Amino acid sequence: MQLREPIVLEASPATAEGYELIPVLSAEEAEVDRQMHICNACRYCEGFCAVFPAMTRRLDFAKADIHYLANLCHNCGACLHACQYAAPHEFAVNIPQAMAKVRVDTYSDYAWPAAFGTLYRRNGLTMALASAGGLALFLLLALLINGTLFPGRLAGDFYAVFPHNTLALMFGAAFGFAVLALAVGVRRFWKGISPGDAEAVATGAAALEASGAVLKLKYLDGGHGKGCNNESDRFTLWRRRFHHLTFYGFMLCFAATGVATLYHYLLGAEAPYPVFSLPVLLGIVGGLGLIVGPVGLLVLGYQRDPAQGDVAQRPMDRGFIALLLLISLTGFGLLIGRDTGAMAVLLAVHLGVVMAFFLTMPYGKFAHGIFRSAALLKYAIEKRQPDRIKLGSE
Repeated sequence: MQLREPIVLEASPATAEGYELIPVLSAEEAEVDRQMHICNACRYCEGFCAVFPAMTRRLDFAKADIHYLANLCHNCGACLHACQYAAPHEFAVNIPQAMAKVRVDTYSDYAWPAAFGTLYRRNGLTMALASAGGLALFLLLALLINGTLFPGRLAGDFYAVFPHNTLALMFGAAFGFAVLALAVGVRRFWKGISPGDAEAVATGAAALEASGAVLKLKYLDGGHGKGCNNESDRFTLWRRRFHHLTFYGFMLCFAATGVATLYHYLLGAEAPYPVFSLPVLLGIVGGLGLIVGPVGLLVLGYQRDPAQGDVAQRPMDRGFIALLLLISLTGFGLLIGRDTGAMAVLLAVHLGVVMAFFLTMPYGKFAHGIFRSAALLKYAIEKRQPDRIKLGSE
């Protein structure tokens, strides 16, 4: 298991085989352990989200349990505002904040390559904008050197600026690496949260339930259907709605690229495509979602109560959201100006932002969706298994 620091081990009580070595919890993990024991005694929030039913199946919380529960938490804030043991009570229970601090550690702990895990600490708004700006500038300089920065009107022919094979190789390699890094990372995470668990095998029903929870953002409803808490005790569904717009906007833009690829290779139809063609329409609708959703999330993020979540992670959150927003804005700029003499400049800027997103994707907030999906799958599997605590009490 990959960790930020060397694993410190302590001996557990003797077993028939001798001594079992157990990793000592970090300070953040120990805080989740403390708060989970308090919550397990209270159980007022048992119906709020998946975290608390999963909690009740445990009496103690090992590192694997804490990593699992931290990624199961959606940071909706409902439990904090309902908790009688929250500050100023001496117990100072704050589950969203404690889980968030562990959650970001899991991203770096299970990252691949392991040395890149430290990038989660640096992948903030400044880094995101600097990466996008630097890559865009690199492409602009390349065009300037080649004398194609202002080639005149090209009727939207992107491949006259950057050859198709060059773009396919560059962006295919970057995207492929991002997918590989995320796949290896989530595999490590799965093995880490299910150590020696032979029953942690997905069934069709469990996979379907987990997929539904992901696609509907089920646990952003606050457990009562009224939504999250943001800046006060007032419930709001806007956080869930803006997440939906962002998620489905991204998926539609991805679908637009996929359809355009099929057009190119299967139909022999090369870009540019008419405005009312399927790839462009998918991109327009998805792009609108990637404007409204990220802008809404940025506004809610600035308004949010600092007690909800980990304020140290806000730069990473904003960097991820800003890149999504810039992808959409530069994409629309390219669509509007593709028949003008500025098309090459607009294309270079857009491609620079997209490349920055691909390169930072495995080491930024994008990972939370992958890890959370894995945690939801484990929850769907686990709830179909016998509850060992209940069986032991009978």
